[in-house]
Amino acid sequence: MTEQSSNSQGIYALFEQFGANLKLEKDRSVFLEGQSAEDVYLIKTGTVRISKDTESGKILTLRISGNGSFIGEASIFCDTIYHSVSANTIEPTELLVLSRATLEKYLSECSSLMMEWIQIMQTHNLKNETRFRDLLLHGKKGALISTLIRLTNTYGVKQTDGSILINHAMTNQELANFCATSREVVNRILNDLKKKNVLSLDKGMITIYDLPFLRTEVECDNCPLHICRID
Repeated sequence: MTEQSSNSQGIYALFEQFGANLKLEKDRSVFLEGQSAEDVYLIKTGTVRISKDTESGKILTLRISGNGSFIGEASIFCDTIYHSVSANTIEPTELLVLSRATLEKYLSECSSLMMEWIQIMQTHNLKNETRFRDLLLHGKKGALISTLIRLTNTYGVKQTDGSILINHAMTNQELANFCATSREVVNRILNDLKKKNVLSLDKGMITIYDLPFLRTEVECDNCPLHICRID
């Protein structure tokens, strides 16, 4: 169970008690942008990519959600009844599905559950705010560097030489989708960082050698680690 789910025991228990079990294979759609938003999902196992199509036809990956994360949550107490993003599985995934109406009912009846939900939403909002800030203020390079920092905070494993292995394989196209840019742009930026001995790549696995350099490049605000994450 992740930090997020450990802070949401009441909500988590609600899904365990009343949620329907849903199992999906890799590369399956949980829901699509524009689809009617009737349910909210809790990821039990697996990983889900949350993304949005841009006007230029590119895909913008907003986050990668894992165990204990809620998806489809933006529809709660909202007049909008359509999903504003798409959710697709990256690996075989098991979810608990609770209808929006049921969740709204229990939140309305229990103030402690409502407070938990508000805290979850506030964390999501802060994460999104920092991601869009980096993209707007620092451009494509800053967005990529910020993505590397978030990947390090989420999947980083400290090595004996002091470097940090991002224990989650990523293609350059997947990295590009976090920045709404092209694979070629990501290739150039990564090659430049490799020449500066900031990182290395091996079959989709990235090792970070100079995290302070990356933080300096984007004028890192030293956000709390539970905010500066990719999930």
